[in-house]
Amino acid sequence: MLDLPNTSMIEGNAVRWGKCGDGPPLVAIHGTPFSSQVWRRIVPHLADRRTVYYFDLVGYGRSQMREGQDVSLAVQNRVLAALFEEWGLARPDVLAHDFGGATALRAYYLDGLRYASLTIFDAVALAPWGSPFVQHVRLHETAFAKMPDYMHRALLEAYLQTAAHNPLSAEAMDIYCAPWLGPVGQPAFYRQIAQMDQKYTDEVQKLYRTMDCPVTVLWGEKDDWLPYEQGKALTALISGHACVAVSDAGHLVQEDRPEAIVAAVLKQMAASQ
Repeated sequence: MLDLPNTSMIEGNAVRWGKCGDGPPLVAIHGTPFSSQVWRRIVPHLADRRTVYYFDLVGYGRSQMREGQDVSLAVQNRVLAALFEEWGLARPDVLAHDFGGATALRAYYLDGLRYASLTIFDAVALAPWGSPFVQHVRLHETAFAKMPDYMHRALLEAYLQTAAHNPLSAEAMDIYCAPWLGPVGQPAFYRQIAQMDQKYTDEVQKLYRTMDCPVTVLWGEKDDWLPYEQGKALTALISGHACVAVSDAGHLVQEDRPEAIVAAVLKQMAASQ
C-alpha cells in the first residue's frame, strides 16, 4: 500500500498525498472510482529514477468526503494546479488514468499547467462517456446512497470488476472497495457518480491540440468502459505518436497489465535523456 501521510487544504477540502523516490518529479493522477492505490504496483518501479507524487482526488480514497461536496471534474484540475504550486513543480512528468486523464488535460488546456511529458491511458477525454449505470445513479442518487450495506457491497464489487478484463484479486477488490463503505463512504461513492457530467470534457475537447511535450497514449484493447477507438481518436488530437494498444487489458490497466505502464513511462524517460 502507498502511504499518504500529508494533508493539504484546498478549496475547503482536505486532500491526502504522499511522495517517494528520488530524481526529477513525476505526478501520478488516478481515476474513478479508484484512489492513489492504483499506483501501488507502479510507483516502486519508478522511484529509483523519479520523485513520485501521488494523491487522492477530492472526494476519493483518503481525501475528505462530506455531504454537499463538489467532487466533479470542475474542481479536480484546480486542485491539481494548487498541488503543483504547493509542491513547487513547474514541468513534471505526469502519469494519468481515467478521470486523472481528464484532470491532467483540463489543467493543461484551461489552467496553463505544463508537463515535461504525459503518459495517459484509458482517459475520460472524448464524448461520449457515462454508462447506463451512471445515468441511472444520477437520477436516483439518494436511493442508491441509502441501500443496505450488503446490497451496496455487491453492486460495488460487480461495478469494479467491469473495469478489469481479468478477475480482480481479493486484495485489489478490498483495496478499491474500502473507501466506499460505511456511512461516509457509501454516499460518497454515489455522490461522485451523480456529479459525472460530460460537459466538463466537452468544454475542453474543443481546445485539444498537439501538446508541447512528449505524449504517450496507451489503451486497454479490452476496455469495456471506453473503447480503444477513443484512444486512437485522442492520440490523433494531442500526440505525434500512435496509440499503444495494451493486449489482455481492460480499463483498469494497472491491474491487468501494470508492466505495460511501467515500460511506457521508462521508455518516455529514456527518450528525454
